[in-house]
Amino acid sequence: MITFEPFVWISEPPQDMPFEQSRQLKGLKFLGRCSDYRIGDTIYPTWADDGNLYSPWTDGDTLGVNSSSSGFASHGIVYKDWDDAPKSWEEHDAEVARKATTGNLVLRGDDPLHLDVEVLGLCQADPYPYGGRYPSGSLVHDGVWYYGTYCLGPYGGTPYGDFLYNWPQLGPFVGFRVSTDLGKTWMDCRHKPHKPIFGECGLGGYPIRIGSPHFVDFGKNLEHSPDGKAYLVAHGSDLKFYPPRRFEHLSWITGDQIYLIRVTPGIETINDPNAYEFFAGYEADGTALWTTKFSDMQPMLEWQDRMGCVTVTYNAPLKKYLMAVTDGVNTCSKMHSYILESNSVTGPWKLVTYMRNFGEQGYFLNFPSKFISGDGRRLWLCYSGNFAPDWNGIVISENPPGSHYGLVLQEVELM
Repeated sequence: MITFEPFVWISEPPQDMPFEQSRQLKGLKFLGRCSDYRIGDTIYPTWADDGNLYSPWTDGDTLGVNSSSSGFASHGIVYKDWDDAPKSWEEHDAEVARKATTGNLVLRGDDPLHLDVEVLGLCQADPYPYGGRYPSGSLVHDGVWYYGTYCLGPYGGTPYGDFLYNWPQLGPFVGFRVSTDLGKTWMDCRHKPHKPIFGECGLGGYPIRIGSPHFVDFGKNLEHSPDGKAYLVAHGSDLKFYPPRRFEHLSWITGDQIYLIRVTPGIETINDPNAYEFFAGYEADGTALWTTKFSDMQPMLEWQDRMGCVTVTYNAPLKKYLMAVTDGVNTCSKMHSYILESNSVTGPWKLVTYMRNFGEQGYFLNFPSKFISGDGRRLWLCYSGNFAPDWNGIVISENPPGSHYGLVLQEVELM
């Protein structure tokens, strides 16, 4: 356990902040207790009906097991679009590495500072024609584990105007693999990177809207879902923001928009694009609109060059949704994160706090619902931090203390 003096994070929102300040939740206090789990990153816990938390992980060593989601698939080759890629995937050089892996683990226990971490295994997932394949939305519901992956790349960069998009460029969400025995064995995803579930293509600098979706955390076994459906939030962008204004404006940790989709979870439905509904804006009275056409989907939130990786948790005692968003800036230096709140999963959303240089390189923020107190005020902020602590001469410090690479759980209080 790591301890430090409690403090309230001073909110410093930019002048172009599009969200009004919440009147109910006005800040975040760090209570001075932090975990010290030295494992891989990309931890998104899902609370199963057996009481345990199940999560993906990757890019590092976890209890002697190593995972790497970087497949180096294009090996320095840049493809302009699908037509420019090989007509047969078997034509691709068999010697080129296409062996990206993603891990899965279980967290047992009720004390965030003393969890029993067990690695359940690794799965290989070909990222070709992208540069990597990474964990995304993960949900255990009625004993079935749905594990999504998305792509980054291609390696070698794609020129767009005065910008060069290198490997962190956001690729498409591929789809889900499924386990009916809590991670012991898996049914492979029927979709592939070149034919992803929603048909998006990230080659040639094209923007992705549903790039890295994460399930809304509705509590144990989706117990607080308003309609029994699973909801996912994702960051992305569209042609409205092209050409971009900044380097890496759409990556694993940067973007312009937040999207919301939903599906009735099931082995047959989870990989069926026709089973999904997409948020499509609002009626005049503020009622959310939904559509079954991906082309009619609209962003739920929009803030150019200020959005990125997003998660949402339902805080049942407060009857509030908490959204955590990270703007990764240039993907490798100091990052900014902010917390929003809403009475509805469809918004409107209001600002709780804007944490400039959080981590100082904190990312993949989420609030595991299992660790929310009875009054809803105390909870634990889960994230990873400081994967590039001395990048290009920029020294990254641990702020708050304990912000390290791996699984970080910070005890916090909503003000």
